[in-house]
Parts: sequence; structure tokens; C-alpha cells
Amino acid sequence: MPEYKVPLRDMRFLLHEVFDVASHYEAAGFEDVGADIVDAILSEGAKFCEDFVAPINAVGDSEGSHLVDGKVTTPKGWQTAIDAYREGGWGAVGSNPEYGGQGLPESLELLFNEMAVASNMAWRLCTSLTLGAIHAIDAHASDELKQRFLPKLISLEWTGTMCLTEPHAGSDLGILSTSAVPSDDGSYAISGTKIFITYGEHDLADNIVHLVLARLPDAPAGPKGISLFIVPKFVPDADGKPGERNPVVCSAIEEKHGIHGSPTAVLNFEGAKGYLVGAPNRGLSCMFTMMNFARIDVGTHGLGQAERSLQGAVAYARDRTQFRAPGGAVAPDQKADPIIVHPDVRRMLLTQKAIAEGCRALSTFASMQLDVEHHHPDEDARSKGGDMLAFLIPITKAFLTESGYEAAYWGVQVLGGAGYIKESGMEQYMRDARIASIYEGTNGIQANDLLRRKVIGSGGAMLRDFIALIDAECETARGVEGLGTFVEALSEQSKQWGQLAESLSTRAGEDPAVVGAASFDFMMLSGYVVVAYFWLRMARVAQQKLDAGAGDETFYRAKLMTARFYYERILPRTLTLAATLGASTDSLMDMPDDAFVI
Repeated sequence: MPEYKVPLRDMRFLLHEVFDVASHYEAAGFEDVGADIVDAILSEGAKFCEDFVAPINAVGDSEGSHLVDGKVTTPKGWQTAIDAYREGGWGAVGSNPEYGGQGLPESLELLFNEMAVASNMAWRLCTSLTLGAIHAIDAHASDELKQRFLPKLISLEWTGTMCLTEPHAGSDLGILSTSAVPSDDGSYAISGTKIFITYGEHDLADNIVHLVLARLPDAPAGPKGISLFIVPKFVPDADGKPGERNPVVCSAIEEKHGIHGSPTAVLNFEGAKGYLVGAPNRGLSCMFTMMNFARIDVGTHGLGQAERSLQGAVAYARDRTQFRAPGGAVAPDQKADPIIVHPDVRRMLLTQKAIAEGCRALSTFASMQLDVEHHHPDEDARSKGGDMLAFLIPITKAFLTESGYEAAYWGVQVLGGAGYIKESGMEQYMRDARIASIYEGTNGIQANDLLRRKVIGSGGAMLRDFIALIDAECETARGVEGLGTFVEALSEQSKQWGQLAESLSTRAGEDPAVVGAASFDFMMLSGYVVVAYFWLRMARVAQQKLDAGAGDETFYRAKLMTARFYYERILPRTLTLAATLGASTDSLMDMPDDAFVI
């Protein structure tokens, strides 16, 4: 399996040169988080991931997790990596200092997440879900519950889960039926079955803290009748240690397409003791507090597999020899040339590179809006950051996971037959990446949210705010020699984007099927335009650095060449998407149900 190296140079380029993260952190209330701290976290995070997490990726895929007599065993090396994670305090990076956290920005936490999921997505899911639980409990639980559960979760002595899905209720949480019956001691008896619970049972920690959506006896029907509960595997005793075993039974773990090392559990709650988080019937709003973080998190899953696959494909293409280069031998002392000289191989590699680096910029920028929304001292700035984040979340989650899967696909293709066999490791990245487009609301749901709620629902205001960013960047970049074609192309794309949104908004008022029919294509088109904006920003900075003779010439020239590839060979995909967005819904809706299979 190819060795993974964290792309520190690219991460530092984004943070320090493109986004000026030190100024961003100062404005958001993190005055003490300077460039030295950022670089230290990146360097130490890279060391941890490369030393402990990446080497066991293939092991986890081949061994998997196993359920025997109600107990789940995780793959070899999993526990060692978890112990090193605890010792390094990585669960505390963005957590509340009052409960043992370091109180650093969420954007740093999410950059570490990319490293970890690229190293080993199946392993990272355990700690990732725990972070989600930490955010939800910290935002909504009572002080007593925070004191009881947060220190152990932040230290990773205990791990966390999210228990939403039920056998009859997938993404439609409004019809879930798990019940919560009040008990005399103020707790609740939780009963029901939850499926697809990531790390719902395992052998890596002393306790597992489940966040469970359930209904109170008098709850109204639908989404407005859902409450959130903490249900621990072991009920903590008076000393805060795991005590009585709660009746939460793992009846199965799923056999999956990928992420084999991650135990995905079926959990049966049989009157288990639970504790209400937040107000009754407000469970969905409590969960959505953590959803923005979780959806950027899942976006990085696609990004991470894109980067991992790119590195493996480039290493192979430099070494593998086949045929001669189109213009004649470049390695005359060998029987054939390295395949990296062939145009079609370069097409695949540059597609991977353009996706990975462009999507990293989008992910980083979106996570910085979390910093603003949650921590900026100015209320107006928090509101604007929240609106920008709300607009970007469905694009970040859906576009990154769709594009990440595409990049992993090309990684397999670069290796040809060697990429299809397990020995290469490349096919694992594609299998692992596939789940990310399903997690945290399928990409169809994200696309619907983008078009229906964020674009049409805001009267186009959220879209216009991002277009204003594009207009400002185009104006700045016009003054930089060599970027004129990028500026003109992005300006045209931005104009078309706004026009398409207006047209779809009008048509949606006349045909109720328009949003559902158009939303996925609109999301993909939005992703291509948004990433084009970030490629222009990166190209401008790279060109300015070259003009100033700032060094690292190879890196900056590669940025400019990758930007050119993106603008000439990926961004034009929007032409096809614009055509499909203009189509009527008839070709989708006219087919009778019984005619799909004849």
C-alpha cells in the first residue's frame, strides 16, 4: 500500500498565504493562536497520523471488526492508535477548556480530521463521532450532564455515537418510533432499535455514550416530537466511573462495502436509562448544532480519500513503465517510459490534484466560518458567518464526497489492473470513500437543502452573498498579470449561476417537482463554481509570490498549472449541468412506476 504523507505544504499555503489565518483567529477571538501554534499542531498531527494511524489502514480493511457473544473486537493496532490519540490530547483540540479541552478553533480540529481520515478513515470514525457527541452535549446538556460526561469524552476514556436511524426510518427522522418513558428518578427508559450506528459497540474504551433520538409519551407526531437523550453503555456511578450495565444490546454489525475496520452496529435499547439533553421535543435542533461540524467533517472524508489516492497514483505513475511518450522516448535507457508522460494518465492525475487541492480550500474556508459563527465577539459578524456557513455546508458535504469518490476512482484507473486488486491498496480508498456521500444526510438531501432552503428559501440572498465574494476576487485578480482568462471565465460562470437560480426559483413556484428534479445538478454546478473561486484565489496568491520572487517556485508554478487545468478541463462541466437544469420535469415524472422494469 502506498505510504501516506500529510500535505503540510498545501495546508500551510492555504492557512497562511491564502486565508491569513492568524488575522482570522485574532478577529474571531483566538488572539493567542498564532502561526507558530498552527504550525505546531499541523506538524504534530501529521507525525501522529503518519506514525500510528496510516500504517494500520490496510490491516483494518483486511481484518475488519467482529462480533462474538455480544462483544466487538476491533482490528490489530486500533487500540495502540487510540492510546496514542489519548496521550497526545487530540480529542481536546477544539473542546471546551472547562471540561479538559484546549479551546482551539474548530477549523484546526477539522484540518487534523482530514489528516486522520486520509490516514485511516475506518479508524478515525470512532474519534470523529466522539467529537460530534462532545459538541452536542456542550451546546445543549445541563451543567450536571456536562460535568458527568464531557471530561471522559474529551479525554477519549469514553467514546460517543449518534443514534438516529431506525429500520423503518432512514433519513425521514419524523417517523422514528424509539420511545422514552419518564422514570421516577428523573431519567428516562429508552426502548427501540437503531441501525447503522458507527462504533456502536467496540473494545477501545471503558464506556460508550450514545446520543439517541426518541419520543416522549405525549410528543407530537413528526419531527417536532423528537427529543435527544444521553444513553451510556455503563451508567456512571457516584465517582464517575462506569457502573451498572445499561440494557443496550449489539445484535449485529454490518458487513459493508468499505470501512471494514469500523464496526457499524445494530443496537437494541431495552428500557435503557437515558438522560434528556435540552428541552423536550427539541432533539432535532440539538442534533443540528453538531450537524454543521459533522457535515464538514464528512466532506473531509471524501477529500481525504482523494488525497490518499492521488499520492498512490502519482507514486505508481512515476515508477511504472509502458510505451513511449508521444514526442519520443524520455527514458531512452529503459525499454519504455514512465506512464506519467502519457496525456491520458496526466488527465487522471491532474483531475485528482485539482479536486484534492480545490476541495481542501473550500473545506478550510467553510470550517473558518464555524470559528466566526461560534466565537466572533461581534454579533453581526457571527450572523454573517453563520449565513455563509449555512450556504456552504450542503456544498461542502455533497460536492467534496462526490468529487472525492471520483478522484479515488481515477486512482484505481491509473494503476489499471493493479489498481483493482487489494494488494495495491488503491481500491480500498474508493470503497471507503463511497459511504461519505450517504453519511450525514445523503447528497440528494444536501442538494435539496441547498436549492430549496438556502437559495430559494433565502430569496437568493445567500447565493448573492457568495457571488459578491466572487466579484470582489475577480476585481482584485484583474490587476495580476496572467490571470485574465480565469477572471473572465469565473465572471461568466458566476453570472450564469445566478441566472439559473432565479429561473429555478420561478419554475419551482409553478411545478412542485422542479426542486427535486434539479437540486443534485444544481449542487454539482454550485460546487464547480465555488471551487473555481478558490482556485482563482490560490492562483492569484501563487502568481503574486512568483512576481515577488518569494521562493518555492516549483510549488507556486504547480498551483498555477493546476488552476489552468481546472478552468480548462473541469469547470466546463457546468455547461452540461446548465443544460440539464433547463430541462422540464416531464422526462423524470412521466414514466409509470410499473414501466421501470418490463
